[in-house]
Amino acid sequence: MTETLSKVYDPRAVEEKWYRYWSERDLFRADLPAADQAIFSIVMPPPNVTGSLHLGHALNNTLQDILIRWHRMRGEATLWMPGTDHAGIATQARVEEELAKEGLNKYDLGRDKFLARVWDWKHQYGDKITRQLRLLGCSCDWSRERLTMDEGCSRAVREVFVRLYEKGLIYRGNYIINWCPRCQTTISDIEVEHEEEKGSLWHVRYPFKDGSGEIVIATTRPETILGDTAVAVNPEDKRYQDVVGKILILPLVNREIPVVADSYVDPEFGSGAVKITPAHDPNDFEVALRHNLESITVIGKDAVMTEEAGPYAGMDRYACRRQIVADLEAQGFLVKEEEYSHAVGHCYRCGTIIEPLVSPQWFVRMAPLAAPAIKAAQEGKVRFVPERFTKVYLNWLENIRDWCISRQLWWGHRIPVWYCQQCGEEICSLEEPQECPACSSTALEQDPDVLDTWFSSALWPFSTMGWPEQTPELEHFYPTSVLVTGRDIIFFWVARMLFMGLEFMGQVPFREVLIHGLVLDAQGRKMSKSLGNGVDPIEVIEQYGADTLRFMLVTGNTPGNDLRFHPERLEGTRNFANKIWNAARFALMNLNDFEPVSLKREDLTLADRWILSRLNRLIRESSAGLENYEIGEVARLLYEFFWGEFCDWYIELIKPRLYGKDEQARALAQNVLVEVLGKSLQLLHPFMPFISEEIWRHLPGDRDSIMISSWPQAVTDWDDKEAEDTMELVMAVIRAIRNLRSEMNVPPGRLAEVVLFTPDSRSRQVLQRAASYLEVLAAVRPLHFMGDLQQAPARAATAVTTGVQIFLPLAGLIDLEKEQARLEKELQTTRAELQKVEKKLSNSAFRAKAPADIVAKEEAKAAEMQTKIATLSQRLSYLQG
Repeated sequence: MTETLSKVYDPRAVEEKWYRYWSERDLFRADLPAADQAIFSIVMPPPNVTGSLHLGHALNNTLQDILIRWHRMRGEATLWMPGTDHAGIATQARVEEELAKEGLNKYDLGRDKFLARVWDWKHQYGDKITRQLRLLGCSCDWSRERLTMDEGCSRAVREVFVRLYEKGLIYRGNYIINWCPRCQTTISDIEVEHEEEKGSLWHVRYPFKDGSGEIVIATTRPETILGDTAVAVNPEDKRYQDVVGKILILPLVNREIPVVADSYVDPEFGSGAVKITPAHDPNDFEVALRHNLESITVIGKDAVMTEEAGPYAGMDRYACRRQIVADLEAQGFLVKEEEYSHAVGHCYRCGTIIEPLVSPQWFVRMAPLAAPAIKAAQEGKVRFVPERFTKVYLNWLENIRDWCISRQLWWGHRIPVWYCQQCGEEICSLEEPQECPACSSTALEQDPDVLDTWFSSALWPFSTMGWPEQTPELEHFYPTSVLVTGRDIIFFWVARMLFMGLEFMGQVPFREVLIHGLVLDAQGRKMSKSLGNGVDPIEVIEQYGADTLRFMLVTGNTPGNDLRFHPERLEGTRNFANKIWNAARFALMNLNDFEPVSLKREDLTLADRWILSRLNRLIRESSAGLENYEIGEVARLLYEFFWGEFCDWYIELIKPRLYGKDEQARALAQNVLVEVLGKSLQLLHPFMPFISEEIWRHLPGDRDSIMISSWPQAVTDWDDKEAEDTMELVMAVIRAIRNLRSEMNVPPGRLAEVVLFTPDSRSRQVLQRAASYLEVLAAVRPLHFMGDLQQAPARAATAVTTGVQIFLPLAGLIDLEKEQARLEKELQTTRAELQKVEKKLSNSAFRAKAPADIVAKEEAKAAEMQTKIATLSQRLSYLQG
């Protein structure tokens, strides 16, 4: 006897039970492949160790899990490598917040004790997000879980740094960097978020030393005037050709500065002359290098004016700005102030406006590393899905600047460079040196900075597999098959993994990159704490279940495009899960006497042949869709097949056989039911792993876990286009009869006479053979076939579909006089309403004054009423004969 399912689906109980079962059975573990076994591998984009699961993580990891479960079911050696990122700035900030609650800061503890506190915090809270990924159903090989700062990854980081240093691809130098005054560290160019802000543009006159006139410059940052060391003009600008080389007097400071010619200057901006502040603007820094100009730092790392700012020293940069403007105006240097919108750079972590500063930092020389990464994409060694992101990737790499990799933090991979305090020697080493190789002094001090978090993340595909050792994992699973990632980190991460993989492994780290969009709110806005529009996936899972969240996120999702989160779609997807549950429950209740029989084509009914052929089509289309990363489209196909074809049609069609006394017919229906339900669950499993496992285990037979069952293959003998075409006709006629019954208010359970006129003899024969289907699903009895339209019944509702004319005689079916009176009253009311709307629309004053959307709404209302009048008139004609 088959064990039935509980009446109501309880996601929480089912999900907890099966995830524990899969884990205890070690079903996620990636074994090394057999000699001829196909391989599929993915490395998880490591979420921040400080983080909690958000909808972006949920989408990203659901997509990965779908691919992993699918390839596992195909019998491939499948590795999904999980792990977390140590998240330098974010983690350090979190621990510093905790210290502040105790009235302490990191300097009170010192570096070693502070790092001990960070590790304690990591051990206590750092596995929150991986626990949440388990709730989502992620089937990672957790036995291989990594952290970007674990011992193995740390060794890989040092090895890469030393090798690049020895090749001259890592260097230290003074350079303009992006400094966050709040986080107190550098951030890379792509970590700066530019936001359009309203501000002011101040026009200031700079007089010539010889009294011959002045140049007017425009600036959005008057506080940086104190650090100006030149004014630049375009060499092609005829207005300024005679003043290049002349000396200006810097307002307020009285410093002498030259006029230089540089093609960087845009003659169309402002007056065509720009102030050059090398210490506080990246473009000015480059101009200064070309013209050997002095660099004067007037804003410090704390965003406070330095001693170089003279009387303004000690002022906050914005307080200084206000004072400078007042002083320029008082001394007659301010020409005008105007409103001006421009992009302002903010720290991606804390939102503080960044300050460009010149500072000694460590850099990766990018040109030699970028060239092979560009070539790999151009030659198709790595493929982006969608393909349009190839251009985005190439455009960034072709215009790349050297990468600043040092950060002024304590938490992270400390730079493996030591400085001899005796002779100044710089020592780069894998291990801590005991003495200076140049002078043998033991007075060595390590560089205090740590590496950019993205440096260790860039090594993730091979560091996690044991590099620099030659491990079996690297041999079999590298390069990985695909990287699944958001479009927002192509620069941060994807490009860097590619050039690091090519440099140290000689191969791309992944063959394909599947790009997905961002999860936005229903209005198309990014989710954020400030907007209060964030959605906690764990709350969704607790309320609806992981399967519902997973399926909702991928349905309608196309590669590369953003996804809008509509909460009501969760209800729709939960209804789908309940539909699956109830269909399976119905099936199991009718399988008590199940005995397996072979499905011979000659024994199958039309409905059997149709559903098996449709299943074949679904198997092929699902496999092809997953192969092409059309995951959202496959989800749609599964939904439509299971709900529409299997539940709404096939199950209804076989009920008479399941309930009847013909044992052979019942057995055949049971076997087709089990076959289709079982294979449908296997196709659904990558998307909805929990509910599919629970139902699978209740089906007849000795069944192991669905996640290690074989992915369904189409059975050629079940292909039956004729059955599909025939059922399309039958279903179209049934739908038309149902619509007529609904339109004429025929009670659902009441049997109705139907007359069909089919001029095509083949269609008539098909419908005659399928008469029992029409009787059952359209509540038809008796059913007549008519050869001549002259015999058409009077006072009948009619419809035409696929060449078949349908007549529903109304006499005796409904109260004709009562229905006629109802329709006439509704028609009269609708015509009166239409008259009012048309009068409003014909009023030229209304059209001139009303907003366009209000006019459009009234026009739509009028069109809707006209359609309704036509429908009501047609129904009245049926009743009047």
